[in-house]
Amino acid sequence: MSDLGALSVIFDLDGTLVDSEPNYYEASRQTLAGHGVPDFTWADNEAYVGIGNQDATRLWKERYGLAVSAEDLLAELNRRYLELARVRTPVYPEMRKLVELLAADGVPMAVASGSSPEAIEAILEGTGLGAYLPTVVSAEEVPHGKPAPDVLLEAARRLGADPADCVVLEDAAPGAAAAHAAGMRCIAIPYVAAQAGAPEFATATLLLRGGQAEFTAQSAYAWLRATARSR
Repeated sequence: MSDLGALSVIFDLDGTLVDSEPNYYEASRQTLAGHGVPDFTWADNEAYVGIGNQDATRLWKERYGLAVSAEDLLAELNRRYLELARVRTPVYPEMRKLVELLAADGVPMAVASGSSPEAIEAILEGTGLGAYLPTVVSAEEVPHGKPAPDVLLEAARRLGADPADCVVLEDAAPGAAAAHAAGMRCIAIPYVAAQAGAPEFATATLLLRGGQAEFTAQSAYAWLRATARSR
């Protein structure tokens, strides 16, 4: 057990550990343009932040009345995204520092993401985060993606952790809702500042309305230590 007691930390990947949303937007734009939707904008993309690829492609099929199957859309989106992710996916520097601090304390950590297993692996390997985060769960491995708690509960199971001892770091409303449904505490760092007032974020234990600009590794680490002592 670490100095922080029974604490385990579960990180969302996209928009939380790494700034991958520009890659997702470009992959989504290319995929939809190839199926007759030429005007998918960044503002349109913001509605899908925090929603797993599987659910996003199902929603696209319904919204745009696409003839292609959701499965084929998912495969195409994952392929295009993987090509972009392998080239460059920047890690938020303060998040890297937090991962390193927790690793030094022996805190069990996992990644729980709506991305494909291949994309998660490529990003963790390419950024060097994989050395600290060997426990990974994709929403494609569980029955339901966020806002359902499945991916977080599976991450806790693989860590051998009680959900009540887990803290989730999330950037999107569906992820905050998933943490609440899983019975886990949540540090919410909204990727889309305008969404900070969403009711799902009100369930977070700690909400940083300023997003990544407000987040520091030391303050998050101090908060985790304080809450670990108080439990």
